[in-house]
This record gives sequence, structure tokens and C-alpha cells, in this order.
Amino acid sequence: MSDEFDGQYETFRALLESFPPAEALKRLQQLGIGHDVVDRIRSRHEAHSVEIRDIPEARSVTMLKHDTWYLGPQAGDKCWPALEKLLAKGMSADAISSLDDSSSKIVSLLNHPRERSFNSRGLVVGYVQSGKTTNFTSVMAKAADRGYKLFIVLAGIHNGLRRQTQSRLVHQLVEPNRTLWSQLTGLDKDFTPHANPASYFGHSNRTRILCVVKKNKAVLRKLADWLAAGVDHLQDCPALIIDDEADQASVATKSINPLILEILTKLPKASYVGYTASPFANLLIDPSVAEDLYPRNFVVNLPKPADSDGYFGTEVLFGREPVDGEDPEDVPGGYRMIRDIPDDDVAFVRPAKSTEADDFVPTITSTLRNAVHYFWLVTAARRVRGSGNPHNTMLIHTDVHTSVHNSFRAPLAHLVEKLKSSLDDGDVQSELKDLWEQEIAQVPADDFGEQPVPFEKLLAELPGVLDDCRIIMDNYASEDRLDYENGPVVAIVVGGNTLSRGLTLEGLSVSYFVRSASAYDTLLQMGRWFGYRSGYADLPRIWMTDQLQNWFRHVATVEAEMRRDIEVYMTEDETPLSFAVRLRLHPQLRVTAAAKMAPGVRAASAYGGQRVQTRYFKKDANWLRGNQDAAKRLVAAAVRSCTRQEESAGRFIFRGVPHTYMIDFLEAYDFHTESQECNSELLIQYIEKRVRKAGALGRWNIAIVGNTIDSPDTPRAFEFAPDVAVGRVIRSGLTSGEQSSVDIKTLMSRRDAAVDLVGDVGSINERTIGDERRRQLPNTGLLVLYAIDKVSEPTHKRAERPERRYTLNLPEHAIGVGLVFPKPSTEDSQVEWEWNYVSADLSRVELEEEDLDALEGGS
Repeated sequence: MSDEFDGQYETFRALLESFPPAEALKRLQQLGIGHDVVDRIRSRHEAHSVEIRDIPEARSVTMLKHDTWYLGPQAGDKCWPALEKLLAKGMSADAISSLDDSSSKIVSLLNHPRERSFNSRGLVVGYVQSGKTTNFTSVMAKAADRGYKLFIVLAGIHNGLRRQTQSRLVHQLVEPNRTLWSQLTGLDKDFTPHANPASYFGHSNRTRILCVVKKNKAVLRKLADWLAAGVDHLQDCPALIIDDEADQASVATKSINPLILEILTKLPKASYVGYTASPFANLLIDPSVAEDLYPRNFVVNLPKPADSDGYFGTEVLFGREPVDGEDPEDVPGGYRMIRDIPDDDVAFVRPAKSTEADDFVPTITSTLRNAVHYFWLVTAARRVRGSGNPHNTMLIHTDVHTSVHNSFRAPLAHLVEKLKSSLDDGDVQSELKDLWEQEIAQVPADDFGEQPVPFEKLLAELPGVLDDCRIIMDNYASEDRLDYENGPVVAIVVGGNTLSRGLTLEGLSVSYFVRSASAYDTLLQMGRWFGYRSGYADLPRIWMTDQLQNWFRHVATVEAEMRRDIEVYMTEDETPLSFAVRLRLHPQLRVTAAAKMAPGVRAASAYGGQRVQTRYFKKDANWLRGNQDAAKRLVAAAVRSCTRQEESAGRFIFRGVPHTYMIDFLEAYDFHTESQECNSELLIQYIEKRVRKAGALGRWNIAIVGNTIDSPDTPRAFEFAPDVAVGRVIRSGLTSGEQSSVDIKTLMSRRDAAVDLVGDVGSINERTIGDERRRQLPNTGLLVLYAIDKVSEPTHKRAERPERRYTLNLPEHAIGVGLVFPKPSTEDSQVEWEWNYVSADLSRVELEEEDLDALEGGS
């Protein structure tokens, strides 16, 4: 009986090729299969559907009642097996398995191609330079195997990316199955109208149709008109529209957005899927406008590439802040691969005003010279190793104007010739050797499983590197393009917007970046240094200003919070129309362009249940002394007014401190602007609202955490008040050099966040601290003060790689501040601060009745 049932189930799977699941089950009954067997088949299908929906490689959210029809590749498939075979030449088996799972998940969220009509919207959120193109190519292959016929890929706004995408899709989809595909576009030909749409979409043409176009008004106009001419033949033409870089041009533009929507209306069966690593604009589209591109049907989080794959993302390079519930010690602090460009250098490599661009003459500063010299050293070292990507590129991105790009050609060419002619000079060799050894000491090769390259070996390769090095201006006006198809490339690429979206710089190892940006998505996409660096993961370096480093760290935090919010969909049965992803704001950057932010609304977030702490400190003696004075005044007031004072080795606790003392302290203490959650104004407003509306936070516990004074290894004591002194703590820095501030990453430990709790708190973890505080101290906040030694040399533990630590070297001792807020009770859970997030406005969305029933727990 088991074999018979398996055969009947395979019949059902075959029917899924032509019918949605519900219709396929009806067809089984028409074939004479009994109700009990059909019920068993339905149960097995539902179990397989759950397996697809729960694939961890691509966490997703869908609209309720979505009918999962795609259960994975079948034996008769042609496109996916051919693509899988090609990918196996350069990808590991584990990576292909993950890709197989995530692409199957996305195809399962599309509409069945045999449905009478559909017009769905989805969004896939990936990471910059992490393989999104490979993912959507896999989705296209599997959709083609299941009956999707027309494939339109919107490939950015520049010819370079469109051509690169066309080339990859032809190589990976068309060439392995030439008889299955027709093409409307070519490598050097964007869309031009073809003679008769019927010849492509009529029943006599059973091929899949590929169209790769720019998001360009003229091109999209021609495509929309051509589709309109063939509308009578499109009724049975299921279409998949892949929007690469979906946040660029597609959203809130007067020309491109309406044309994309018009194309969608011409297609009776259309699944639109946007792909992007910076989905900020997409998540702020007005969801009440049904015909727009808000991802109302599904949102998918692609898996984060594994560190073992050699992937460099935002938080890997720059670190980030902890988000709700995270232990700061578990949050990436960033590799030591970022080098500082002093603010004074910027004027030498970028004009102050756009009106000065045409007459601008750059200067090769010491930092730019070091960056270029290091690039040549890296290229030589990679030739010694003889592994990994054969190409070697350096990016210089300082300005958008083509005249500025072109002005770099002569100075860089002179730098090449100057080093060529002086390679035999002992002083020059000594300078290069010092630069190389300094860099490899900061990021040791064995941290990444690579072999170190001694300077003497790479010196022999330098003449050949300099001979091969090209200087390329890559912008819309230049015809001097990167060409990776005719042998290994060594190139210094000076460019602007054409390099800031989608286009891959093969073998990118060094970036010199001072380009200004006004929005998260612009900033994130300009960072071409993200991606895979297999074989040279220890060698990439980025030169940029201190401000840009801080901005990228903030964007990494925004990304982490955004993905965490998307995870809420899965854990709380939310949908894209019932829950809006929040995007944290920044005082100097927009989330996205102003027009794209217009539909968004300010979203609320609460301090309740959160732990916030200072991380950044200025190298300013007056600023540091001012914060010392603020802490001393608070402790002196607590000593005078508190009836209970607790003291243990290196610790003091004052209980029941009036909240007015806290307000006075927060008004006096000057938080660094980069510690954005520690905003005095917002903190004070939150405390006052909780006190006023619910009577919570009226009293605080204040703890002073330090080291025991009598230990011979402890720095000298810091006195907060008479008889209240502790040994200063060590918090070394993540940064070195000439920055105006330092970053210590983590101030508090879990133990410190529970310092005022009673009983055995040794087993408390990050998730249970809040619950225990709510049980013991439901209305009491905790303030923890630290005296941080101004020198703070790294201990052995804090110097562990790859997160390199440096001596703090502040002019005065710093006062660290940690605040722990109790979780709000039901009556005051809505006491929130509302200035720091934006989200889509769901207030005008009307859910269908069945969706409302499901949300309310109905049948």
C-alpha cells in the first residue's frame, strides 16, 4: 500500500506542474482516488509546505492564506540542474545547498503560473555584494522550470550593470539550454521593439523569454508600448519581474515608478520581486496604494554569508551597536582594516563646492600615497600566494563630477612612474617595508587562515605589478571601462555613481573614500568593498574619514535592527500589512531620499526593558572633566540623602535615589553624539513620562563599579565622594590614531546590569535579566557609573584577534554611564519616545476579512 500511495502522491506532484494545489487535489478525485487517500496526500503536501516555509536559509513573511505550491526541484527540470552544475565549479557544496533552499523558498512565495490572474509584490533583502544576482538567477531558473514564461530583469540605471547582468544570465541560463530561451535584449543592446509580440507570447512559442533592461524612461516606455501591442497574447504568459537594486529609481520617482507600474498592469499574470541590500525606501512605500510596489505579499531575509566564506559586510568591517536583547560582547566590533583620512586632507582630494569641480587639481596626500603603495604591495603579495580572484583593483571615490575623476589621472600616473624609477632606492624599499609590516601586524594573515608574505618575496613582484597597473576613469562619460574577460586586471579605478550600484569591482582590495552622502542607502551602496575576499581576506583596507566610519557603523546598526524587525513577522504571526519595519534615524543622515521618505511616519520605540550605555568618548580634557564633575555631584547627593549604602569589593550601591537627582545628572552629563540611544533629552522625557503616567522610575538605584583599591595591579583609585572610591577600570579602544574620539565598544557586563539584584544572579543571561528585574524591582531604574582609566592599555583578553584593541590615551579619566530600565507594566507600556524611528504608514490599510479573522484568531 505504501508504494501505491507514493505513486499517487507523485501523480499529485505532477499535477502541480499545471494546477495550484487545491485544483490538483480536485483532479485527483476526478481520477477516482478516494477521499481518504486525497486527505493523506493533502496532509503530506502540507507537511512539505511547512518544510519549505520554515527553511532557515531565508526567513520570510507572507500574507496569510498563501498557498505553498512549489516544493523544490523535480527530476524533469532543466534550467536549475544546468545552473547548479555551473555553480558547482566555483561554489562549495554547502553554499549551493543554502542557495537551493533559499531560492526554493522564494519560488514557493510566487503565485502558481497556472492561476487565472495575479499581480503580487515581494521583496528580498540581501547583503551588499553577497550573491543576490546568483540568488535571483536561481529563482528564475526554478520558475522557468515550473512554467513562468516571461522574465524581465530591471538591472539598475547604468549600462555597465545592465550589460554585466545580461552576460551572467546568458551564461548561466540561456547557453546551457539554448532551445528553451528567446532573448529580447543582448550584451550591447538594451530593449528595442521587436516585430510582432505574438511571435514571442503566442502558444506556438514555448520558449522562455529573457529581457534585461535599464531603469531608463525611454527604454521602459518602449517596453510598455510593445507589451500593450501584444496584450491579446499575454493572458497565458506568467511573468516574473526581478527588480535588481529595487530601492533605486523604482520608488517615488516621477518617470520610472509609473512606467514599472504600467508594465505590471499590461501583464495579467505578474509576480514582482525586488532585490536590494538597502530596502529602506521600499519599506516606506505607502501600503494603502494597492498598485504601488510596497511588498504586500512577502518579505524575505536572505541568510547572512558565513564569516568562513570570506565575506565582508558592514558590521564585519565597521562593527555596530547592540540591538534589543543582545549582549554587547557578542556584537561585532569590526576588523582593524579601516585607516583614517584626516579632515584636513579632504580639501586636497575633493573640491569644496561643485562650482569648483572643473578647475580642481588634486594633491597626492600622504594618506592617498600610502593607500596606493599598499595596493601595489597587496597585488604583489597576492601574486606570491597565487590563489583566489586573479584580478586586483583599487577604488578611489571622492566626488561625483567627471572632471574631478579625470583630474586624478596625471597625478596617479606620475606616482606609478616615480615608484618604478626608485624601486632600487634603499630608502624607498625601507619605507615600503615599514608600511607592509605595520599593516600585516595589525591584521595577521593566520587570523584568516592565510599564509603571511614576507616583504622580500613581494618586492620581487613589484616591477611587474607597476607595469601592469592601469588607471581607469569609470563614469558615464568615459569609454575606458573595466574588462575582466581578457586576462587578470590590475587597476586603480577612479569613479563616482557608475561604481556605486551593483557593479562588482573584481578583486577589490583597497579603497580610498571621502565621498559625502546624505542617506543610508546611498552610503551603503557606495561601499564597493563589501563582498567575498577568499584567498586575501587579511589584506583589504579602507581609507576614510572618522565621520564616515561612524556613519557606516550606524548604518550597520540600522541594518541589524531592520532585519530583527523582519524576524518579528515569523515569531508573532505578523504580515507586511499589519506590522511596519522600523528604521532608526540619524541626526545627520536621511534614511533615504526625501521623496521616498514622504509616505513614512514617525515610529515609536521605548526604553522600557532596555539597557543603554556609553561607548564613545571625546579626546577633550574639558569635556571629560565636566562629566567627572557631573558624576561626583550625583554621588555626593546620593550619599547625603540615601538611608542605605551598600559596599563590597570595588562596588558601591545607593538605593532609592530620587528621580530628580537623575534628571539633574542627565542634564549635566554630556553624552557623545555617536551614543545616540544615550540622548539626554529623550532619556529625561522618558523618565518624566513614566513617573507622571504610571508612577514608575520615581526611585533609582545607583551603582559604582570598579576594581578593588588594594590590588597591586589596579590603577589608582578614583574618588566620587569622600569615602566613596574605587579602582579605575580598564576599557581599551577599538580605534587608534588621530581621531577626535575613542570607541570602547562594551562598557557593562551582564553581572553589572544585575548588580542591585539580590540572590544568586550568576546564572542570569541577557534574556532573563529583564524578567528578574521586573520581579524584584519592577518600578526602579539602575544607573551604573564607571571611572575608566585614561591610559587603559589592552589586557591579553581584550587584545585577542581579530578585534584589535589599542591603548585609550585620553587626556583625563572618563566616566562611563550605563542605564538599565525596567520593563513597563501594562498600564504604562505606551509611554514611549517617538523621535528616532520611521516606518511605513499602515493606518490606511484595509485588510481583507479573512486576513482580519486570522489576525484575531478566527477560523
